[in-house]
Amino acid sequence: MDNGDEQFDLEDDRNFVTALARGLDVLRCFRPDETTLTNQEIAARTGLPKATISRLTYTLRKLGYLIHSERTGTYRLGAGVLALGYGVLAGMEIGELAKEEMRKLCEGPNPHVTAALGERHRLQMVYMAVRRSNQAVSLTMNVGARLPLFHSSMGRAALAGMSHEERSHMVHLAIMEKPEEEVRIRKSVERAVEDYKRFGYATSFGDWRSEVNGIAVPIWSLNGDRLYAMNIGGPSFLCSPEMLQKEYGSRLVEAGRALSQQARPGIV
Repeated sequence: MDNGDEQFDLEDDRNFVTALARGLDVLRCFRPDETTLTNQEIAARTGLPKATISRLTYTLRKLGYLIHSERTGTYRLGAGVLALGYGVLAGMEIGELAKEEMRKLCEGPNPHVTAALGERHRLQMVYMAVRRSNQAVSLTMNVGARLPLFHSSMGRAALAGMSHEERSHMVHLAIMEKPEEEVRIRKSVERAVEDYKRFGYATSFGDWRSEVNGIAVPIWSLNGDRLYAMNIGGPSFLCSPEMLQKEYGSRLVEAGRALSQQARPGIV
């Protein structure tokens, strides 16, 4: 897979367009649980000068990627971003295939589970599709939600599905970003690989959030050039580790095999 999206030591890369990267950084500032941001808030999140942010948001507004409110002085994502997002989703053949598998998983014995399909972006996993039960008490993560690569079950499944070289690269990038968490990062990778070898899926029982339990499998695209992950989980007080492994472990492994439709690379 392509690792070129990691923006480290790119200052001397003559092919790297800094202005474009900064514009994308502005769009990435918006989190799933918020709809508006000010220039000052965007500047704080990106670390860029407010004058630079003002030019970037002005340009993005002119292109339809941001909408500006004269009354509040805030920005929200525009239809241009939505069009890009749906264009990406439409091009992912795995998305439609995953819907049926997630539906079957959510029709299992526990009415409080949520299933999701995601893909790695930098050091996070991004939800591409979500299927939840009809019960009021279930996880409320939506498409676009981001999970940590090293501590969520979905992220660990992706790590387990990577080649040794790519996994090592991810560890290197994570330690560069958070050197104080090196021990935890390395232990998380060991856990991911060990669980995948033992069970055929990765686990995260309160490791990402104390109130969330989940298991996940890696999934390869039909042509083998993209790696995804599918998880199933729920609130820890309704979805115990034992229940998830007993009732959904084999179901999830079979769903992963059905979606990959190719020989699975071995763990190195």
